[in-house]
Amino acid sequence: MWAALRGRPWRFLCSSWPWRALAYLAGTVPVALVVAVALFVTVGVGVLTAVLVVGLLVLSAIPIVSSVVAGVERRRMQLLLGRRAPSDGVPWRTRLRALRTMPVAWREVGYTVLLAVVLWVVDAVALGLVAAVPGVLLAAPVLVLLDGPVSMGPWQVDTPAEAWLVVGPGLLLLAAGLYGATLLAAAQASLARILLDPQQARLAEAVAELRRSRVSLVDAFETERRRIERDLHDGAQQRLVALTMTLGRAELEIGPGAGLDLVREAHGQAEAALLELRSTVRGIHPRVLVDHGLDAAVHEIADVSEVPVTVDLRLPGRLPGPVEAAAYFVVSEALTNVVRHATARSVRVHGRIAEDRLVLTVVDDGVGGAVVRAGGGLAGLAVRLEALDGELSVTSPAGGPTEVRATCPVS
Repeated sequence: MWAALRGRPWRFLCSSWPWRALAYLAGTVPVALVVAVALFVTVGVGVLTAVLVVGLLVLSAIPIVSSVVAGVERRRMQLLLGRRAPSDGVPWRTRLRALRTMPVAWREVGYTVLLAVVLWVVDAVALGLVAAVPGVLLAAPVLVLLDGPVSMGPWQVDTPAEAWLVVGPGLLLLAAGLYGATLLAAAQASLARILLDPQQARLAEAVAELRRSRVSLVDAFETERRRIERDLHDGAQQRLVALTMTLGRAELEIGPGAGLDLVREAHGQAEAALLELRSTVRGIHPRVLVDHGLDAAVHEIADVSEVPVTVDLRLPGRLPGPVEAAAYFVVSEALTNVVRHATARSVRVHGRIAEDRLVLTVVDDGVGGAVVRAGGGLAGLAVRLEALDGELSVTSPAGGPTEVRATCPVS
């Protein structure tokens, strides 16, 4: 609603926001009157019987009234929020039964008193001004024809011609009134949300939004990696293949001599560059992972590893793309570290689904002492898994063995 108020006037006036705001303000008046009567009766009876125990019991019903009012107001805020406002999740029956042990929600009590004493009066006056003044000006031509002259404060409209002259100002006042009513409704709903939204619900909503943004960031990162891999595979790699073929044909055409030696050297350099590019493309995002899934991709890197690798992946099928990518790079980085630092003789890769989570372990029989260093490959993978609500742990006592364990939800 605040964004709509800052937008273009014609777009705002043609939208549903002004009428939703008017409906919200109009609903405040009957709700507040009922609340005012309930509070008056409850407080009155409670004060008059305060000497007796019954009076204290009556006054203790005020939090119940406030809870009911809070529930109604949260539902009314749907008019302006477009969704249901957060609730504290406590069912009404449970709330009533546990009233003696639950702390009093003083913010709900304060909002209830404010609604019953102040807010409904403000809303009623605002609705009266929006309906009365522009309404009389817009209806002036009809009123003059039916009832004769129309008085508006110090001014009086006597003829139909004069009545049509005030229609323009009536439209301007109607637009201004709709803006004012929407501004008032937005301010009142913001106040209600501040006082009635449970802190736990707002915190949970913020955490959920943060998690969604982090997952979206991972998805965007994966999309960019795939684009780079596709551009290298379909662009630079194909050009290098064409270059090696051209150099191969040139070897057949050029006679023996220094020129042939240079062509052969260039041919070898082009083939080496092509192999390096293919290795780079495979490291960015392997094609086998996209086409055949995690099991096939892990077996592929295990087959080319310098250390013997035993793979035991028990997966029900394909996993979500971000999960497969994160798991693949965990295995790839772990095997790379084993080759570089562990001086291991064998590596075991295990993977399974337990309680809707992928549990992946890479265990080697090397010298141990591995740690997750800031800025290292495993540290980056740990952040990546955290964005997917997973975690990465490394257990590596001196003398080994070293276990890299990754867990990540798959649903």
